[in-house]
Order: sequence, then structure tokens, then C-alpha cells
Amino acid sequence: MSASKLILTQEVTGLGSAGDTVEVKGGYARNYLLPRGLAIVATRGAEKQVTSLRRARAARDVRSLEEAQAVAADGGRLFGRITTADVAAAVSAAGGPELDRRRIELPSSIKSLGTHTVTVRVHPEVSVAVELDVVAG
Repeated sequence: MSASKLILTQEVTGLGSAGDTVEVKGGYARNYLLPRGLAIVATRGAEKQVTSLRRARAARDVRSLEEAQAVAADGGRLFGRITTADVAAAVSAAGGPELDRRRIELPSSIKSLGTHTVTVRVHPEVSVAVELDVVAG
């Protein structure tokens, strides 16, 4: 079986990134890469596409590097916040009872990793303090 010269349009694990010119076996190209739109056949006209793919990849790499550094600098801060629905789902997933999210009282807002105390009103006259561990995941 002959080899096919292709230009990747998306990143393919173990093969390359968008804009890379690769040589693969004909069956792999014909049965996997081309039907899924992961690559195009390398022709002279495809060179324009290669340059635009490489430009887009370079912009994406810079942006993702900046985002990665911002996340590292944030160290332990969440992009969203923990809601009462999140707490109710976590208690249920841990094997606890089904809680009504309206009976859960959060501190002002939980926007960081670590241990936080949450109050749950299980009865109009009974409230329970629950320790909540927020971890990266």
C-alpha cells in the first residue's frame, strides 16, 4: 500500500498539529483522517491553507500560553463560584440525603479552593453546619 502525503487540519494525537504536513499509509488516510476532516490531501493549492492553519495555530498557542500563565498566577481562585445547587449535588453524590438548595446558606460567595462552612436548615428549628472542601478537579 502506498503512502499518502497529507496536511493536518486539526491536531491528531501521535501524528501532529494543524498545518503539519505528514506522510501516512494510504488506508489510514483514506479510512480515518480524510473522512473525519482531520486532514486534506497535500497539493500545491493547499499551501495557502497550510499558512493560514499555521498562523491560526500560532495565535492559539500564544493565547493558550497566556491563559495558562494567568491560571497559574491565580493560584486557587475559581473562574465561577460555588452555588447552592453545587452543594446539594455534592452532598447527594457523596451518599447524603437529597437537600433542597433553598435550605442551604452559603457564606457571601465561595470563589476559592479550600474548606468552607455551609449552613443547612434541615428543619425550621434545626440548622446544621457542614464543612465543604472545594478541590480542583
